[in-house]
Amino acid sequence: MSIATLFAASSTFESARQVGVLPADHPARRLHGHSFTAKVRASLDAGWAPWPGGDVSELAGLLGACTAQLDYRHLNELLPVPTDENLARWVRDQLQVSVPGLEQVGIQSTSDQGVDLDANDHAHIWRRYRFQSAHKLPNVPFGHKCGRLHGHGFEVILHANQDAGGRDLSIDYDHLDAIWAPFHYQLHHKYLNAIEGLENPTSEVIAGWLWQRLKAVLPELSWVTVYETGSCGANFNGHDYRIWKEMTLDSALFLRNAPADDPLSHIHGHTYTMRLHLSAPLDQVMGWTVDFGDVKERFNPIFKALDHHPLHELPGLEDCDAGSLARWVLAEGRRALPQIDRVDMYETRGCGAIALMDRDGPALPI
Repeated sequence: MSIATLFAASSTFESARQVGVLPADHPARRLHGHSFTAKVRASLDAGWAPWPGGDVSELAGLLGACTAQLDYRHLNELLPVPTDENLARWVRDQLQVSVPGLEQVGIQSTSDQGVDLDANDHAHIWRRYRFQSAHKLPNVPFGHKCGRLHGHGFEVILHANQDAGGRDLSIDYDHLDAIWAPFHYQLHHKYLNAIEGLENPTSEVIAGWLWQRLKAVLPELSWVTVYETGSCGANFNGHDYRIWKEMTLDSALFLRNAPADDPLSHIHGHTYTMRLHLSAPLDQVMGWTVDFGDVKERFNPIFKALDHHPLHELPGLEDCDAGSLARWVLAEGRRALPQIDRVDMYETRGCGAIALMDRDGPALPI
């Protein structure tokens, strides 16, 4: 089994800006500020970090030094047009020499919007939307909780490739808002099963239903992400359905290869955020790839081996750094759930490692 590893880091900064290319009456033309988050992913060769397992802390340090140049600054002094996309490119250009193998650079200007540059240098703008709706799953076995009428605070993220349309002016958040508005009206405070095409409204079916209708009015659409709850959801790109299940675990550890004078060589702990990604064909009857309940049940023995335990005593784990841990979880998880093809393991917000089989998928907000 071939497993690739990406390392991730994030860093926040507080800055002011004016975006003069927007229409004259747009509020973002005025001087305003954001709590920005910069995030990066990199495929780092062995030996890049100062010691084995030090990849995450090294990457976080380099990104933090980069964003320190932006903190409490008027961004127009650095960039004539400091859009999220241009900020992401600035961060990438600053890091390219010191960080080999950059795969993705992103800027979140709020928790609900941002831009991610992919490995092909395409800028994917994204915006999050919410609607409150009721549904039930009519085809589940008798007694399954999702067969009862219930509701969710759904979230949808639209990802659009700014470089796909050949326009002089890139897609902006207002454009996405205008496209989403009629869908919000159709879905918000509604019973989803009563809507044509959503008679079996699983997360995957909702994502596919939205894709089919949005793609016609937004050709640049690259992914539709649907959160059913804050910890699980589905992605669809027109071809492949992917779901994820997120959980937190509280564990103790030390890093075996850390220098004696490094705090990471001492026993310490994290509240990890772990996200399992699964890919499988859509079951045409059930309307899902894998039941979220089955994911939780079948993965539970592995979760129990990690949560509230010292990771350095875990059999078969080469070290307790995020990369080693993500690879271990992926290998063990596939024995119980062969559909798992990616594991995200974050030690702190946005800082950790991703173990994956082949496809990365869209970057989710942090």
